[in-house]
Amino acid sequence: MKREVSSRIVISVSEPATLVFSVAVAADYRPLDERLDIRLDGAPLGSTEILDMHGTRLHRVEAGAGELEVQYSATIEGRVQPAGSEAIDLIRYTRPSRYAESDSLAPTARAEFAGLHGPAELLAGVSSWVGTRLAYVSDSSRPTDGAIGTLLGRRGVCRDFAHVCVALLRGLDIPARLVSVYAAGLQPMDFHAVAEAWVDDAWRVVDATALAPRSSLVRIATGRDAADTAFLTILSGQAELVAMDVAAVVDPFPSDDVTELVSIG
Repeated sequence: MKREVSSRIVISVSEPATLVFSVAVAADYRPLDERLDIRLDGAPLGSTEILDMHGTRLHRVEAGAGELEVQYSATIEGRVQPAGSEAIDLIRYTRPSRYAESDSLAPTARAEFAGLHGPAELLAGVSSWVGTRLAYVSDSSRPTDGAIGTLLGRRGVCRDFAHVCVALLRGLDIPARLVSVYAAGLQPMDFHAVAEAWVDDAWRVVDATALAPRSSLVRIATGRDAADTAFLTILSGQAELVAMDVAAVVDPFPSDDVTELVSIG
């Protein structure tokens, strides 16, 4: 399997700012070729790479006022070993977090999925339940919306679908986390977010949007929820997103069966 991914982000910096980008593929991948180009008003600008947990590669940029453009591309051949888990992960990802209020949604999770048996059936059931109760509507949610707000509003984007899945799974005492990915076949094309659940000693993908084949996903960042996986964090200063383009292609293009257990690799 050959996967090619790229992104372009344009930021208007109105006063000197410290920015952190999460656009590079995770450290476990060994791309055939990879390019990160950062420019301020057309002039090259350096960055500092910082390795977060689970191999997330963050790039910190100190930018003066002007137009900042970040371009990234990578080509990946084959698959990497699926992510493992440490003991602390199974504690961290069973606790509630800012956008995944599993303590509040636990009664709902236990009532809705009490009759399901076996990991594959349970993950498929959660994915289908969320997918049938939420409408995917671009620009329909606020950055501060969590799983409860999404369920009440009955609509959202990929991060919202993933937050609801994560909260419900944690409510069932299943460790779950959020992953930002490049996703071939996604429409509309963008950075994508999915849930991962620790089942049968492996992290399994749960994507209630069903917008892209899970086996084609390329991991970018992994964390408790969107607070850990945002493609852009403004640490200081003033900056505004002007434009963004994301692309991901895979050859051959795989099929997907929601009843199968799939890991990102």
